[in-house]
Amino acid sequence: MRVLITGITGMVGSHLAEYVLANQPGVEVHGLVRWRSPLDFIRPILPHISLHYAELRDLNSLVVLLSKVKPDWIFHLAAQSYVTTSFDAPADTLHTNVIGTTNLLDAIRITDIDSKIHICSSSEVYGQVTEDELPIRESNPFRPASPYAVSKVGEDMIALQYFLSYGIQTVRTRMFTHTGPRRGDVFAESAFAKQVAEIEAGIRPNPLKVGNLDSVRTFADVRDTVRAYWLLMEKCPGGEVYNIGGDRTMTIGDMLEILKSMANCPIDHAINPALLRPSDVTLQIPDISKFQAATGWQPEIAVETTLLDLLNYHRDRLK
Repeated sequence: MRVLITGITGMVGSHLAEYVLANQPGVEVHGLVRWRSPLDFIRPILPHISLHYAELRDLNSLVVLLSKVKPDWIFHLAAQSYVTTSFDAPADTLHTNVIGTTNLLDAIRITDIDSKIHICSSSEVYGQVTEDELPIRESNPFRPASPYAVSKVGEDMIALQYFLSYGIQTVRTRMFTHTGPRRGDVFAESAFAKQVAEIEAGIRPNPLKVGNLDSVRTFADVRDTVRAYWLLMEKCPGGEVYNIGGDRTMTIGDMLEILKSMANCPIDHAINPALLRPSDVTLQIPDISKFQAATGWQPEIAVETTLLDLLNYHRDRLK
């Protein structure tokens, strides 16, 4: 079997590649990269994977790639995934995520390969929900509150359309907050962990800077996430969509306090208005019963372990 991972150099993609190599013997791992993609996260596994240069916004390059690799499964993880950045560059976000995904699906159609493809939508498509809508089900209406969320609605719907129109075996996930080692420091928990590590090392003054601490999130570990993605492809049929998320719900402020408790020195925090978004999604609690019924998946890694591993990741980067 051959699997192709777009976004293999990112947090989730690199963890997924490691998971496949460690747990799925005999599976070939191929990755889509751009010429400028940083290889830091996958450097230890480079001898065991095959990388291919292509660009989501270049249909021809994807046709060439798929004709060469002929993957059985495709995990489409590549995206412009930063909500805040999407407000600064909305058109680029839409182009990368919607047009890029459309190109990948069209390349499957053109090459006529028999590939099953996982399309990563996002919990952000649901936008701001009301308490009577909790937990959030797959049938909840879309209320995208950022250009990033709009782009994920587009990805979600184009994947469904290619299933309905061409029979391409797309399986969509709307993953809720997931984190762990290698998380980009533009995301709240990683930004906090990085600042804690820098304050500990004496290279940043107290207090650390924060945005909105009142948002409610349900956290999952990235290593549980990639295990879920593999089960998704093993057990879930094309055309379906699933919420996936952890089992620990708290405010961003609660998460910050856990990180502060792990520091080896006193840590204070203060609001930085620049970190507040023009519009925010403040209530995300998923109903994952559909996915669990289909796969039997359960999260296994406690959020304290996840946050400590994330903090140690940033500590190690300062050495």
